Amino acid sequence: MNTGSNEPGEVAVASDGSEVDGTSTDRERAERGLGSRAPEFIKARRALHLSWQVGVFAVGLAVVGVGIVLLPLPGPGWVIIFGGMAIWATEFVWAQLVLRWTKRKVTEAAQKALDPKVRRRNITLTTIGLVVVAAGVGIYLSRFGIVMPWKIEE
Repeated sequence: MNTGSNEPGEVAVASDGSEVDGTSTDRERAERGLGSRAPEFIKARRALHLSWQVGVFAVGLAVVGVGIVLLPLPGPGWVIIFGGMAIWATEFVWAQLVLRWTKRKVTEAAQKALDPKVRRRNITLTTIGLVVVAAGVGIYLSRFGIVMPWKIEE
């Protein structure tokens, strides 16, 4: 098999500059242009491409709809919503921009949460909050006691 290189240690490169083995770095993915990721034979035909976009939009809308329904229920609502956004991002520039912004904000928040000062402050505030709630429950129970909603004596 001809890989385009006869020297050891060299990497075969395709005509577009990408490596033949198909691997790409995060930077290469970030530099990739915005727009449709549909196959070329679909993008070449306007009606087929429009049908493709309608299908991608419908599938993404269904996934986002399921995520919205799961928000108040126990389940991974936000994860499913972002999955629907990722489906839309395969075809629509606005979804790609929203997804990039969201990834950037989540990364910034994760870095901020790992800061020792912020962690210490959050632990302190949580502890104070739990002490206040426990004191409130203790005061309530000392005044009113535990009253069952049913009458056992009868």
